[in-house]
Amino acid sequence: MITRRGLMLSSATTLIATLMATAPLQAQTKPSFKVAWSIYAGWMPWGYAQDSGIVQRWADKYGIEIEVTQFNDYVESMNQYTAGAYDAVTLTNMDGLSIPAAGGVDTTAVIVGDFSDGNDAVILKGKDKLEDIKGESVNLVEFSVSEYLLNRGLETVGLTGRDVKIVNTADPDMVGAFQTEDVQAMVTWNPMVSEIAKLDDAHIVFDSSKIPGEILDLMVANTDTLKAHPEFGKALAGIWYETVALMTSDTPEGAKARAAMGAASGTDQAGFEEQLAATHLFADPVKAVSFTQSKEMADGMDHVRNFLFDKGLLGAGAPSVDVIGIELADGTVLGDESNVKLRFDTQFMQAAADNAL
Repeated sequence: MITRRGLMLSSATTLIATLMATAPLQAQTKPSFKVAWSIYAGWMPWGYAQDSGIVQRWADKYGIEIEVTQFNDYVESMNQYTAGAYDAVTLTNMDGLSIPAAGGVDTTAVIVGDFSDGNDAVILKGKDKLEDIKGESVNLVEFSVSEYLLNRGLETVGLTGRDVKIVNTADPDMVGAFQTEDVQAMVTWNPMVSEIAKLDDAHIVFDSSKIPGEILDLMVANTDTLKAHPEFGKALAGIWYETVALMTSDTPEGAKARAAMGAASGTDQAGFEEQLAATHLFADPVKAVSFTQSKEMADGMDHVRNFLFDKGLLGAGAPSVDVIGIELADGTVLGDESNVKLRFDTQFMQAAADNAL
């Protein structure tokens, strides 16, 4: 005879067995996302957030899994995102337009993290004036912000891209390449700029502080993924603002974070802080939202898209600079409204500003 106690025990046993059987299935169906990042002063917080448990904490808050992976090759990280292997990636505004957007991947800027304020530079060997670059071969990552910076610099001294020869060079090879006899001119970004600037006969002749607000450093994500899982965007914003608040704090914990980020980028705390000084970091989400909504940012994106069109980087046979639509924070569109592929959406930064994450 089954007693009431026996029936309850039997039911409980059945329930436990059922839960144990379904637990692995539930774990497998938990939404998971992959984030790619590469070494740069403004992106080092992502690696630190992963190592320190901040990523896990925000993923747990929203019931998702987030895997953050460092790439040593910046271009490869963008290619992997464009191919669909990653859900989000750190990149610049220009590269976001020329690679994933031009490749047909609808992409949304979740976080405008900073703009380069000296982190990107044109460096000459043995010469100290930008005009001296005429006729030289220039090593840089072709079609990246480095080439954009070079062209903007050349404009200031009455030169054009036709006055130099571009030598495509992968970013991990920059420091070593500059020390060879053949290389006389280079354009790159930190931490490579800081390392190269310390070498004999290296002279910075133009840098991104001369074009403030034009080279933006972003965390972007696949637009369809964000629409299906806004919790992913919320987690990314939470991770970013918690980490940069820690990193910029005048506390022992902040110093420890800066030291760790410095070591991870191949320098030390002092070296990393020097790079941060050349970075207009948006640690405050209120300021990030304000900048993203500004005319300054809209004008910068117009500069960028015109450069890319002139270089043939808005897609094969692009008929005009308007071929790809860029949706700005106020909803207006630069370019084709029926082909929007790059979007600036302040909702996640605004949620951080409102303490609503």
